[in-house]
Amino acid sequence: MTADGKPETIGLIGLGLVGTAIAEHLLEAGYGVIGFDIDPARGKALAKLGGRAVSGPLEVADGADRVILSLLTTEVVCQVVEGDGGLLQAAGPPHTIIDTTTGTPDETMALAGRLEARGIAFLDATISGSSQQIRDRQALFMVGGAAAAYAACEDLLRVITDKAMHVGPSGSGSKAKLASNLILGLNRLVLAEGLVFADRLGLDLEAFLDLLRQSPAYSRAVDVKGDKMVKGDFTPQARVSQHDKDLEIILACAEAVGQELPLAQLHHQILQDLMAGGDGDLDCSAVIEAIRRKQTGSGK
Repeated sequence: MTADGKPETIGLIGLGLVGTAIAEHLLEAGYGVIGFDIDPARGKALAKLGGRAVSGPLEVADGADRVILSLLTTEVVCQVVEGDGGLLQAAGPPHTIIDTTTGTPDETMALAGRLEARGIAFLDATISGSSQQIRDRQALFMVGGAAAAYAACEDLLRVITDKAMHVGPSGSGSKAKLASNLILGLNRLVLAEGLVFADRLGLDLEAFLDLLRQSPAYSRAVDVKGDKMVKGDFTPQARVSQHDKDLEIILACAEAVGQELPLAQLHHQILQDLMAGGDGDLDCSAVIEAIRRKQTGSGK
């Protein structure tokens, strides 16, 4: 609530899969939502949910003291915040920016420092989990930034998910997301390869998934992506292209610290093959199709 007892309006920039899931929770909890996306269709979708779509970041800043960003890269984040028509050009810029973007840690820390110098709190509040897991309140916020800023925004984070952790100073959320995404993506890839292998051996895959849930081979990927892989339902919850972008950042960070990531490199090549085949907008569970093609030499 604001000082005059009215529901607080939260700004939201980026109304894709994750941004829309966040908007749904905020609206359901009674917050107002003022949002912007470069795709007008996404703004119209927000309006249908009960939010207010506007034509740019400036209008978002004018309507909200706390703004959540859900964008593709840190470069886009910097443009939205500091560029022409960005949040900082508003007459009264927001006092807090919560960035859920999976971005580059060094650039994230630099942006946080520039904003802190202007008295604006910045949290890199990355999310572990798909848009569906956000809807189910099963995603995890991994938040970097000042402890006081985290405490001031925990009310908002808890509206979106039951799980939020402050993991350290600015940049820590981005670092934690990259490391967890490395593990998560490989879990998906191993599950896909195992399912294809089980299929080739003649096992019933639905029964095999039930078996995996009771075995030491279990991981959350079995629950989150197993059915999608078995049914061939690649409706996006987290796109191939998004994880491909994340892997590029992961590999660049690994190179910078002198670490080789052979499994991540293989995964990146598999995602690149999917992208080259026009499958970048499919859900990440589509890695099973790439494995199938390697096994059979066909699209099956």
